[in-house]
This record gives sequence, C-alpha cells and structure tokens, in this order.
Amino acid sequence: MTRFGLIGFPLTHSFSQKYFTEKFAREGITDCRYDLFEMPDVATALPELLDLPNLRGLNVTIPHKQAVLPFLNRLDASAEKVGAVNVIRIEDDGSRTGFNSDYYGFRQSLEAWMGEERRAESLEQGEPSALSSPLRALVLGTGGASKAVVAALTDLGIRHKMVSRTKTDENLTYAELPAVIEQYRLIVNCSPVGTYPNIDTAPELPYEQLTDRHWLYDLVYNPAETLFMKKGLAQGAHVMNGLEMLILQAEKAWEIWQTK
Repeated sequence: MTRFGLIGFPLTHSFSQKYFTEKFAREGITDCRYDLFEMPDVATALPELLDLPNLRGLNVTIPHKQAVLPFLNRLDASAEKVGAVNVIRIEDDGSRTGFNSDYYGFRQSLEAWMGEERRAESLEQGEPSALSSPLRALVLGTGGASKAVVAALTDLGIRHKMVSRTKTDENLTYAELPAVIEQYRLIVNCSPVGTYPNIDTAPELPYEQLTDRHWLYDLVYNPAETLFMKKGLAQGAHVMNGLEMLILQAEKAWEIWQTK
C-alpha cells in the first residue's frame, strides 16, 4: 500500500485527508492511503516518519512549511521561489524533494476569479494585461502561505504590501490601513483569523471604507463564508474563500507525486 499524508500541528480538521480519501474512492485507486501525522516538532518526529515503509509523499501545513527545509535534499523551482514547502516527494532512492503547490493553487484561482472582469476593465483603460497595474494588493499575515501568495502576485505584476501587527521597513501595520486601503483593491487574508471554531473574528480592517471596487480573498475555507467575507459583502465587495485554491493545490500535489 502506497502511503501519503499530512504533517502539521494541530490537525484538528483536514481538508487534505478527506479530499484524497474521496479521490481514491472516486477514481478507483485502491493501492493508496492518506493519513494525518500530527507533530508539534519536526526535528524530533519527521526523521522517523520519513523512514516509514512505502511513504511516497507528504503535504505540509502550519507551522512547518519552512521548518521542513533542512530535511530535504533539494528544492523544486516553485519552493525556491516561495521560500516555503507544502509538498514533499520521496524519490525512489529515498531522497526528498520539496515543492510548493500553494503557489499554483493561489495563482490559478486568482486568475480565474478576477481575470475576466479585470481584462475588461484593463482594456477600457487601454491596458492589455489581465491582472497587473493599477491593481494593488494587501497581504494579511506573514506565514508560509503568505509567501506563496506574494510570489504569485509578483509574477502577475501586482504590486503589494504585507500587513502585520509588527512594523518593519517592508510592511504596513493594521493601524495604518485606514489611510491607504482605498489604494489597495485586492486584499488577501493569509492569516488563520476567522477559522473554525473562531468564526466570530476577522482581520482588523476599516471595513466601512471598502467598496464594490474591492476584492477580498480569504485563504480560510472553514467556514465557507468567514466574517472577513461577510463584512466585505456588506460593503459591496467581491469575496472568495480558499476552497478552490485547496483543490487546485491538492491536484498539483498529486501530479507531483506521480511524476518521477
């Protein structure tokens, strides 16, 4: 039995296990299984897991997307670009290659979601590109997921600013957003704020300043409509959750594991 799985902490719920278990059943894949491997510390738990017989691939989630790097033999270009890993492929010789499918999932879902309307808008303004200038983005959070989002935005030519509670030369703080939010029409929540069971929380934005020209993309998928999204909808903004990104990145992970 070929084995795959997810590492992270905590793993109170898992999209990946449900998705791959249903995929295997739906597609008649009877020789594979997908398990959860909850581990607080990769340094003590990951080496033993990597020796598990018939293990061929792992997904990596919070908080280990950068912590796994020392345990890999090489990085794919996607992981090098992002600086974080969410897919590990175990090669036939036992070596490990790190990939980032979050990049592909976010980029593809963003282009599909915004593409058609942004193309029309760009053409009206005499700009042939679909998602580039004058669109600007705010990226909420600075974890591993945000690194994939930033890499995708950069490749799409979308200027962006990171937002966190701590001020640096490179980012904005939430307290600074009322003065600038009108300039940033795409807002991507890469933080876990609003995730079940804490569904009554949302990033600290000046929601009253949002308009129908704002696009709110929440990487959170549980609940399907977060408070962040609800507050945006109340102002007429476009909203999207992270489910499509998860599906796309999962299929990309499967493609990676099947490619040798």
